[in-house]
Amino acid sequence: MTFLGLIFLQIITPILILIVIGGALQRKFAFNLRAISNLITYCLMPAAVFINVYKTEIEMQVLMQIIGYLIVFSLGLMVMASLVCKLLNLEKGDATVFKNGFSLMNSGNYGIPVSQLIFHANPLGISIQIIVMIFQNVLTYTYGLYNLIAATKSGLEILRELLRLPIIHALILGSLLNGFNVPIPSFIWLPIEHLSDAFLAIALLLLGAQLAQIQLKAMINKMVILTSFGRLIIGPAVSLLFIYLFGLDGVVAQSLFIASSFPTSRNSSTLALEYDVKPDLAAQTVLFTTILSSLTVTVVVYVSTVLFL
Repeated sequence: MTFLGLIFLQIITPILILIVIGGALQRKFAFNLRAISNLITYCLMPAAVFINVYKTEIEMQVLMQIIGYLIVFSLGLMVMASLVCKLLNLEKGDATVFKNGFSLMNSGNYGIPVSQLIFHANPLGISIQIIVMIFQNVLTYTYGLYNLIAATKSGLEILRELLRLPIIHALILGSLLNGFNVPIPSFIWLPIEHLSDAFLAIALLLLGAQLAQIQLKAMINKMVILTSFGRLIIGPAVSLLFIYLFGLDGVVAQSLFIASSFPTSRNSSTLALEYDVKPDLAAQTVLFTTILSSLTVTVVVYVSTVLFL
């Protein structure tokens, strides 16, 4: 089996199966999608983030190098996204979905399995992807959430929305307990772990439910194509530029370059539904970039082996 076929079978297919199941269940039972979205945002996702933050270990020097790159890379994408929105004079809702679709990537249920497949003999590559995933979670619930809230709210309302989210508290608590090596009793750890395990499946079922009423031909529109091009083509190109500017090489450079090629974050779709900002467009973007990424990620993986190994 070719490498492309292997990625599609092991990474894309399980994701698509859960999406299809979610769509089929929605057509039959017509779930309250807002209630499921609340369950994910206020319960399952904070548990998943807390688990990942608490368990991650990496050398401080490498960590600071990676964080420096991620900050500059993300700022570069944000600036480019804002410029495109102004140049095209996009409507506020479309601009919000484009900014999040371009800047936020699926570093969790997509990125971690891809990294495990590629770096199975090198734990550093997987550890770097975990850091990227945590950073993306922070970015999603700061920059990404700000974009969505700002589309309907302003000023102090935005700050209140950010501070009341459990994801922020989970990030802070997980970091503190990790930094001070505080053990967590099993009777507390196990329920959190169960919630974290439930996050992936339910989030993908929700995405499928969102897509259940969308006609496939509706995905082929200007905004979805524009966002997909930005996320899957421009994103890796910008990443490569900053990798060379930072002087990164080896597994660190390879892992970060591959991480830049992942499709639009599924969380951007969940949050768009939560705040009712073009949820259909956000869901279409997630699905379309996920399908196309089976090709683009394979190319980036190949290029990374040529440039950095």
